[in-house]
Amino acid sequence: MSKNFKIPAEMRTDVGKGASRRLRRAGRVPAVVYGADRDPATISVDHDSVLHMAEEEAFHASILELTVGDGRRQKVVLRDLQRHPYKPLLTHIDFLRVSDDQQVRMSVPIHFVNEEKSKAGKKAGVVISHQTVEVEIDALPKDLPEYLEVDLANLEPGESVMLSQIVLPEGVTIPALEISEDNDHPIVTAIFIREGQGSGEAAAEADAAVGQAAEVETVAESESSEEAEEGESSDEES
Repeated sequence: MSKNFKIPAEMRTDVGKGASRRLRRAGRVPAVVYGADRDPATISVDHDSVLHMAEEEAFHASILELTVGDGRRQKVVLRDLQRHPYKPLLTHIDFLRVSDDQQVRMSVPIHFVNEEKSKAGKKAGVVISHQTVEVEIDALPKDLPEYLEVDLANLEPGESVMLSQIVLPEGVTIPALEISEDNDHPIVTAIFIREGQGSGEAAAEADAAVGQAAEVETVAESESSEEAEEGESSDEES
């Protein structure tokens, strides 16, 4: 179950770049709430409190609750969070309305666990590569997870873990796999990086190429050899 984040908000009627700049100078962040077949609503939220929440991974994959001063509440998810190019400042936020009986589609992070305990993690010359770090899911708000966990304890050198092998909580699906099995792909691989270990064909080919290059006679070596042979011939004639 996702964490519960509550965000106090204020309605705003003044819009535009000038109004947004004034809000930011006052320590507020302009935001928009849209979706659920209703007109978009313009609001503002406290900058520092939301910036602090945004530092938590769960904030980006949880149901958030907006509370307005007059007591109104709205469940939303984060759709876009814009930041200043180089300052630790939020500049604009988009929220999407959600309801308890409608599925939410959003991306959640993948947590890989027990990697160092696996045979692949302990094997010299093997690199475990995370091909995917987040995945898009469908779930009702009550079933939305903060993250999906993938246990790598049994990962062998040379093996891969596929998207379809993620153990999903009840009520959670991966829409890409519902569309087609062709969308299945590796999310983590344990690859060999040295010749002579498992299926390290690429490394073997590279080593073979280096060996062949070392055996090719260079122009300088050829000229030196010819000069030496000529010198020997001259000595015999004399």
